[in-house]
Amino acid sequence: MPRPLTVVRTVAGWITNLLLVAVVLGCAAYVAPGFFGYERYVITGGSMSGTFEKGSLAFEKQVPVADLEVGDVITYLPPADSGVSTLVTHRIVSIEPGEGGTRVLQTQGDANPDPDPWEFSLTSPTQPVVVQTVPALGHVFIALANPQVRILVIGAPAALIALMALRDLLVALRPHTPSAGGRIRSQAPGETSPA
Repeated sequence: MPRPLTVVRTVAGWITNLLLVAVVLGCAAYVAPGFFGYERYVITGGSMSGTFEKGSLAFEKQVPVADLEVGDVITYLPPADSGVSTLVTHRIVSIEPGEGGTRVLQTQGDANPDPDPWEFSLTSPTQPVVVQTVPALGHVFIALANPQVRILVIGAPAALIALMALRDLLVALRPHTPSAGGRIRSQAPGETSPA
């Protein structure tokens, strides 16, 4: 039957490994979309409720502004005179020709009864368009924006791994003590032990 200390060490080792795998997978999930050309946006309002909810994580791909169509959901900063100073993720409800070959867009949140009270033109040659959302995952990013939570989620597992590595190092450096049944007798130089 295994000794209780051995069981505790085995369980602690498994927990440490699982935490390490979770941290690595979380970091990969955070970084990987950027390698494939996707941007991430956390939905912080309820204006698109019914399509995707507050706390969803939206993955968006850059498309040429000329390729935008009515029905596309885009994330953009409304015009300065709109009074809205944060990014908005809404659906395009109209596209009209503007001055100098520009396109004038109007958007609306799916949960809003009326279109947004502003029209705008996009000055950049490309625009992020929502291609996929993951419900509730944005809450993780919102929580990680808090420094205390970030320290707890990232720092605590890192500190635990460092402590376990230090413990293993100290165990390896400690002089080996023989078991009670096999005593080692110190020998004088040139003396041999019986075989």
